[in-house]
Amino acid sequence: MTEQPPEFHHEGALVAVLTAQPLDGPLDYRAPEGGCLHGAFVEVPLGPRKVLGVVWGAGRGGFDLKKARSIIRVLDVAPMRAEMQEFLRRAAEYTLTPLPAMLRLATRAPGLSDPPSMQKIYRLGEDAPARMTDARARVLEVLHAHGGLGFTLRELSDMAGVTSSVVKGLVKQGAVREEDTPRDRSFARLDPDLPAKSLTDDQAQAADRLRDGVRSQGYGTTLLRGVTGSGKTEVYLEAVAETLRQGGQALVLLPEIALTAEFLTRVEARFGARPAEWHSGVTMTERRRTWKMVGQGAAQMVVGARSALFLPFQNLRLIVVDEEHDSSYKQEDGVLYNARDMAVLRASLCDARVVLASATPSLESWANAEAGKYERLDLEARYGAAVMPELAAIDMRAETLPSNRWVSPTLQAAVSARVAAGEQALLFLNRRGYAPTTICRACGHQIGCEHCDARMVEHRFQKRLICHQCGESAPVPSTCPSCGAEDRLAAVGPGVERLAEEAAALFPQARIAVLSSDLFGSARALKEQIVEIAQGAADIIIGTQLVAKGHNFPLLTLVGVIDADLGLQGSDLRAAERTFQLMRQVAGRAGRAERAGRAVLQTYQPEHPVIRAILAGDEEGFWRAEAGARREAGVPPYGRMAGIILSSPDMQAVFDLGSELARRDGPIRAVGAQVFGPAPAPIARIRGRHRVRLLVKAPKGVALQPALSAWVAQLRLPPQARLSVDIDPQSFY
Repeated sequence: MTEQPPEFHHEGALVAVLTAQPLDGPLDYRAPEGGCLHGAFVEVPLGPRKVLGVVWGAGRGGFDLKKARSIIRVLDVAPMRAEMQEFLRRAAEYTLTPLPAMLRLATRAPGLSDPPSMQKIYRLGEDAPARMTDARARVLEVLHAHGGLGFTLRELSDMAGVTSSVVKGLVKQGAVREEDTPRDRSFARLDPDLPAKSLTDDQAQAADRLRDGVRSQGYGTTLLRGVTGSGKTEVYLEAVAETLRQGGQALVLLPEIALTAEFLTRVEARFGARPAEWHSGVTMTERRRTWKMVGQGAAQMVVGARSALFLPFQNLRLIVVDEEHDSSYKQEDGVLYNARDMAVLRASLCDARVVLASATPSLESWANAEAGKYERLDLEARYGAAVMPELAAIDMRAETLPSNRWVSPTLQAAVSARVAAGEQALLFLNRRGYAPTTICRACGHQIGCEHCDARMVEHRFQKRLICHQCGESAPVPSTCPSCGAEDRLAAVGPGVERLAEEAAALFPQARIAVLSSDLFGSARALKEQIVEIAQGAADIIIGTQLVAKGHNFPLLTLVGVIDADLGLQGSDLRAAERTFQLMRQVAGRAGRAERAGRAVLQTYQPEHPVIRAILAGDEEGFWRAEAGARREAGVPPYGRMAGIILSSPDMQAVFDLGSELARRDGPIRAVGAQVFGPAPAPIARIRGRHRVRLLVKAPKGVALQPALSAWVAQLRLPPQARLSVDIDPQSFY
């Protein structure tokens, strides 16, 4: 889509400026001295404050124009493109989010209003050093290899593997030149024509199809389904390469920060330089640099979390959503959106391509491919010598083990054999902490959070009880808070910390590593642990779902799932789908190099359809059966749903609000939809706020958002009450 040059607003003209402040919409201001472009980022007065805004269009007027205040200044950043404005408008309409809140997502970079700051960078000088050493030679090789690019002192030192004093010594001798440059500088150019890994025939055909899509210069979405270890990443990196050749920008979304280190290494190996990053593990300085360089077209590729969708790309040609089925793509607080769906929306507005990559696609994407809305490409074989792991179930009804043990004798023997062979085993349990419940054996009291209707989870490594809903923590008590009995509190049920304790007793000679997101103080520490494990620093890995997402452990040949039935419990309509995806993903960690792998699932329900489908490897059969059940029930993706959550510190008040809203359901019934509830939310209190839920179910083609807007607009909320609307809810807590 060719974008027209932005309209120019002359000095003194009335313009509408949208800010990220919680207002009804844009406010009118006078264009500043010298005028401004449509989409310009500006600083405007709002009461006594100065706030950031975007010139959203011509002013509406309708008031005493003598009172119109002027824009203070235009920021030195690229104006917001019209397609980005349209994306924010459409996303706001779809998610029923106020437009200023959407703009806040698009301006979440610190210091955008600050004047440019300077820093020192180092380039190749003209003189040769008086004496050459290995360290000096490495510095000069790095600078030669990157064609005159400048690097900060730390970047150059790290890349050459030398201390900063070596670089400073070369500066004194004229072999390296020190320059002052703006801190927000361009990213190193990526070279799409560097040698790539050799591809199998299947991979090469899939890569050709993706390249053809990029060359078409038009919108399209492709579901790239490939078994774990089939080389999906190498295939979609070829689409990235074609995007770079065409002069476009590419965005790759990853579901976990912990995945970025390994992925960035692969990108650097393929294109000769690191791309820009955008996630919570990046420094504030780098976030500002990425935001500005993306807007100037000086960052060709961004690797990021879901919020990277709101960066100000100038020529976005490709969006890859890796592990597209992952539930972390759904933003569950603040602005409620699904990054997978928003990626498709954004690409459709700028004629870009979307690649949805997964070994176990979401049913929504599978259904869209079945309906012909998405192209589908399949990679059925693992790359290289690796073969798919053997899958088996351990029927726990036939196992004999004490009540405080969770590793069956059969699994224990299998782990011992792998460790003895110098291989790695993974014990998987999707429960953080030591134990999910702490109970008093004297009175039966279960220790709960004071602010939520949730049990406190014991984290023995930290010696704390932690609420996984609100983050509240407290020391592990020695007496029961209900009856006062001493030494009668018991941890009930397993978490990964307790499993690690059991593994240490069962396998005393083994080196054990626990991978759980709450055990690491920083993303960097987690990345370092993953790299060490991949290099063989542990014999047994104890992990939560964190380990199921894209990590490659070459020595890992056995995966043991401790409680395969865990995800099958509850009333969540996606429970079966999530269990199937998670079990398949975890099993796929085994045998990814030359060694054959095996995955065993401990289950009390080996005859359950989901467990049978996992063991049989019949993915298409599972999706067809799941799709049939959802279609019959008229639920997503064959129907529409929305969740309404009302919350307040006053339980009776929030129930009264829910009942009043349910009685006024005329706008919902008018479009053929149904309202269920109000009912207490499954977690009925979080952070001291009581929560009531209503669910709206509608046929597939219904224009649900206008009906929802009209419905909730009838309700006047008391000061302490809040209402949130979740379109296409992924969780029902």
